[in-house]
Amino acid sequence: MKTIYLAGGCFWGTQHFLGLIPGVVSTQVGYANSKVSEPTYREVCTGTTGAAETVKVTYNPEVLPLPLLLSLYYRTVDPTSVNRQGNDRGTQYRTGIYYTDSSDRPVIEKSLHELAASTPGKIAIETGPLTNFYPAEEYHQDYLDKNPEGYCHIDPSLFEMARNIRIIPPQSPRPADKELRATSHRCNMK
Repeated sequence: MKTIYLAGGCFWGTQHFLGLIPGVVSTQVGYANSKVSEPTYREVCTGTTGAAETVKVTYNPEVLPLPLLLSLYYRTVDPTSVNRQGNDRGTQYRTGIYYTDSSDRPVIEKSLHELAASTPGKIAIETGPLTNFYPAEEYHQDYLDKNPEGYCHIDPSLFEMARNIRIIPPQSPRPADKELRATSHRCNMK
């Protein structure tokens, strides 16, 4: 299992969307890269903590490769918007991709480069190593599951799309013909 931290504006919808994707094992909402230890939601909303509303995503890379996870995440955000998604405004609503495994960095950079090539305007999604992550209060966890009519900046049709994604696992490499012939000879022996 691997973990990545994705900030996409209000974390309620981002968590709901990501949790529907096959290969995502668990999600948790919280506050990433805060200058204050254990910030509360009220503190984060003041804009003084530097924290971003973020979803901790644990996923199975054998089922859901990171580039695919990121491409799905990009569908839920305006990648050119600074400190705003939907009706939510403030530094806590910025977009970001934070990693704890440095081998994810080139994958993230390549993905952002591809996004930039297909997106008019400057990409505002920040990226970097995770400094810290503090879980949000319990009432924020799985908020849209508990409150299906709750506010969300994500188009509801994307939830249906995530729910219906069928990920085709990568194929094992085909053995060389020489290996296949050697195997077939052994099978014919009595």
